[in-house]
Amino acid sequence: MTDAETTTHGASERTALPVEETADLVSRISDNVERVIVGHTDAIEHILITLFARGHLLLEDVPGVGKTMLARSIARSIDCSFKRVQFTPDLLPSDVTGVNVFDQKTREFEFQPGPVFGNVVLGDEINRAPPKTQSALLEAMEESQVTVDGTTHPLPNPFTVIATQNDVELSRTYELPIAEIDRFMKKLRLGYPNHADETEMLGRVANRHPIETLEAVATTEDVLRARETVSDVEVSEPIRSYVSKLATYTRDNAELGVSPRGSIALVRAAQARAVLDAREYVVPDDVQTELPSVWAHRIRPATGSETGETVAQAALEAVAVE
Repeated sequence: MTDAETTTHGASERTALPVEETADLVSRISDNVERVIVGHTDAIEHILITLFARGHLLLEDVPGVGKTMLARSIARSIDCSFKRVQFTPDLLPSDVTGVNVFDQKTREFEFQPGPVFGNVVLGDEINRAPPKTQSALLEAMEESQVTVDGTTHPLPNPFTVIATQNDVELSRTYELPIAEIDRFMKKLRLGYPNHADETEMLGRVANRHPIETLEAVATTEDVLRARETVSDVEVSEPIRSYVSKLATYTRDNAELGVSPRGSIALVRAAQARAVLDAREYVVPDDVQTELPSVWAHRIRPATGSETGETVAQAALEAVAVE
């Protein structure tokens, strides 16, 4: 087991990186990922914000646009443990979390960790598994631990889930439970590349795929210290009040508005956005930039003519910055 895998949440106190160094770290990782992924600079930035803000990410799109490759590239850019779970209809919760196995020699049960015990965990096509199996991630994503047969096992630190979701073949997939969707800090779509980006991508993979030679440019300790930096970013009372008013608007104007968990996620994402701009405090622009990707997937509109995106945008237009 690697050092990263033995580092559990809350195991030690760390010194935060200076804000400028954290911004440079994000740029270094982003540039490294772009050696593999072409034309998705904004998506890479969103993923790194999620990682440093202690969140989880849902990538939804059609097959073949690079969702899995993007997740792998992020993981390979950091010297950390990477685990992959291929979600299928016959996957069991224990296949994700792990299981207790009886040891004939010691006459005792021994816990065999599942693939969720990694620093970056890729849940590939998560909506192909039934809700019971998807629910195996609920405790892990919220509390960074799993409980098996009454015993709680802490997960590695850092711990981030990057899940992909197929939005076609709906008759062969399951809808994600709202409780699980709410645990994803962000939901993104990649979309198809434009002509120039696809031409560049084809040139890169014509011989050997660039991910085969991609090397780490950061350590898990870098990520942990950067997380401390993000946590230390000042969020003033007016900013907190602004986020609360935005959340209240969604609750008053949708069948299901943003939960307090969603408000916390937005604040943390805004803190990370501030660090990317080398600031030690959050400004309203940080909140406004992060809100669509953090809140749209959590909102259930009251009418069929609206979407989570339109309600989120309406909140930004209706709630004034004070």
